Amino acid sequence: MKLKENFVTYDSDGEQIMVSTGGGFSGIVRSNKTAAFIVEQLKTETTQQQIVNAVLAKFEVADKAVVEADVSKILQTLRKIGALDEKHI
Repeated sequence: MKLKENFVTYDSDGEQIMVSTGGGFSGIVRSNKTAAFIVEQLKTETTQQQIVNAVLAKFEVADKAVVEADVSKILQTLRKIGALDEKHI
C-alpha cells in the first residue's frame, strides 16, 4: 500500500497537514506526531506490519497491541477518504 500521489503533505508550525490535489476528498487532514510518521511511511510502498515495526522502532511503546490498533485505525481513516493506493500483489 502507498499514499496516493494526489495526496500531498506539508509541515506547518510543527503539524503535518495533508490535502488532496485531485478529485474525491475535499478537506484538510491534520496529523499528530505518530500519525504524521505513519503517513511518511506511506510515501513509499509498504505493508501494515512494516509500518507497525517502524513505529515500534521509532517510538518508545510498551505494548505492541496498542501500536497495531493505532496503525489500523489511522489506515482505516485514510482508506475512508480514499488516500491509499492498495495494490494486491
